[in-house]
Amino acid sequence: MSGMAPAATIPSIERLEPAAVRLPSGVELHHVVEGHGEPLVFVHGAMGDWRSWAPQWDAFRASYRCISYSRRYSHPNRNAMPSPDHSALVEAEDLAAMLDALALPRVTLVGSSYGAYTALALAIAHPQRVAAIVAVEPAMLCYADFSESGRRERTRFRAEVIEPANAAFRRGDDATAAALMTGGIQGRAAPAVDDPAYRRRMQNVLAMRMLALSSNEFPLLPPTALQALPMPVLLVSGEDTAPIHAEVFSNVVAAMPQARSVRIASAGHSVPRDQPERFNALALDFLRESLRPARFDQPA
Repeated sequence: MSGMAPAATIPSIERLEPAAVRLPSGVELHHVVEGHGEPLVFVHGAMGDWRSWAPQWDAFRASYRCISYSRRYSHPNRNAMPSPDHSALVEAEDLAAMLDALALPRVTLVGSSYGAYTALALAIAHPQRVAAIVAVEPAMLCYADFSESGRRERTRFRAEVIEPANAAFRRGDDATAAALMTGGIQGRAAPAVDDPAYRRRMQNVLAMRMLALSSNEFPLLPPTALQALPMPVLLVSGEDTAPIHAEVFSNVVAAMPQARSVRIASAGHSVPRDQPERFNALALDFLRESLRPARFDQPA
């Protein structure tokens, strides 16, 4: 059929038809499920959706029952109601309610950027529901304030990226806002308007707009709460990430001495897409080791 990609080039996750679950709050969340084993939920970043984990899907579904969902304001959800205090705390409660609806009492979480922030927020609020976490550069910008260099970088990032982007959102110029945020978050130019990546970002621009217009899009997850998390946590960063993310990541690592951390070469903020084979191997090895059943037949 004209204009359609050959079936062989379509990522396997995109051959699935997402189903919608409606939460008690009235929020709908579209998701896909595939694979067998212990449940694992992928949580995407600010301008992504359920399709964002295409490079991970085949590798992870071989060992886990994988769920990839679109967060509240991401494609193809139809949650138009505003949330003036929207943040990772709200997204974490959405995720908890979705786990209830899917009858999943306990899951492993793999999150990137704002999705990693959401995963950590859920783990703090409901630690009994999280078996392990792989968190790629949690976008907790408030953690930049924990170091002098981080405060300088956050001030620069707010002046050069956040404030101009938020102003563009307020005047209804979503395309400019998305380009500013993409450049600031990824540390590189936004894709051209005829690039499929651009069209996908614009499908999810509402998610970024709702955060931009929130009264507090980066609420603090207290360092003491992060340090107290009982489940295994792997923190992942790209060696080539933008300075704001490098500052935040360093301070999150310092706040979580119990977590394992790794920086992946030739990767920026989007590590799972920049270096999918390396990321998949590291994450799967970490989960395999961390979730290995205890052996009680060994001598003390």
